[in-house]
Amino acid sequence: MEKLTIDEYSFLEKLTLSHTELIFNAIDQNRTFLRKWLPFVDFTRKLADTERFVRSVIEKVVSNRDEVYVIWYNHEFAGLIGFKDIDHINDKIEIGYWLIEKMTGKGIATAAARKMVNLAFRNMDMNRVVIRCGVGNERSSAIPRRLGFSFEGIERNGERHNHIYIDLEVYSLLKSEWAQTLF
Repeated sequence: MEKLTIDEYSFLEKLTLSHTELIFNAIDQNRTFLRKWLPFVDFTRKLADTERFVRSVIEKVVSNRDEVYVIWYNHEFAGLIGFKDIDHINDKIEIGYWLIEKMTGKGIATAAARKMVNLAFRNMDMNRVVIRCGVGNERSSAIPRRLGFSFEGIERNGERHNHIYIDLEVYSLLKSEWAQTLF
């Protein structure tokens, strides 16, 4: 188990197959809340769907693997966070995250994203970190703004949700900017 401590209340644990049922149950119990901004919710109908996702992450070749972590808060499942679209040639990476409803509004996602940003710049030697959020998802877009990311613009029709495409706000932070802050 790889564990990354965030603070006295929360930590990240590297995704494993043992998390499958926990993740599926969280999605199933928070379906209405999560559906608005997360397109995968409608494709997650049974435990096997979540197992397929977890296996797709952990069974990829390490050099091409997304890094996904379970977020724990007071020893309860809070959500997932991870690196995706890792580009080692251009030293850039994207962070994606989601929380179950009862864990929102506590600063959990901001603290977890801060931990991931530090990991990207300190341990992975990335030059650029990106966060994309659905236009109108104010809670999600507040996170990169709190962390000092710059708003770059709108990625038109950037993500498909329920047979329609939604626009995404694109935020980025450069290593040179991160180095000037007290992260």
